[in-house]
Amino acid sequence: MTLAQRALERLQAWPDLMAGPASCGTGRALRSVRDEIVHFHSTRDVDLHLTRRAIQRFHYDLAGSSAIHLVPGSCWVTVHLDCEADIELLLSLVSIALKAHQTRPTGEERRLAGCNFHRVTVLPRDAAAGG
Repeated sequence: MTLAQRALERLQAWPDLMAGPASCGTGRALRSVRDEIVHFHSTRDVDLHLTRRAIQRFHYDLAGSSAIHLVPGSCWVTVHLDCEADIELLLSLVSIALKAHQTRPTGEERRLAGCNFHRVTVLPRDAAAGG
């Protein structure tokens, strides 16, 4: 079982999330009552809809993680799953995303709702570090 499959399986057990096809056309999505929250695009890459406000609030922490990839202007972050700790990070961020979507005014961010699929190229951590 891949890391993404393990993460998806764990998140599908959450009562606030429902599974279905990703609106971008690639992979599976988990959504809350209001919005798509997570897109599972491959065996390792997951897009997470955090909201602009949440990304701003946690920007330095997100930018400091080798598992997180930010796209300027996007309300989504890409999480690259390389190990079990990355799954735990994803689960924590999904919890933050669910809270952020509950407090966000309806209709906010609709024009920028597309995920980062095809906008992010993720290199393995050892290749990204030059080794």
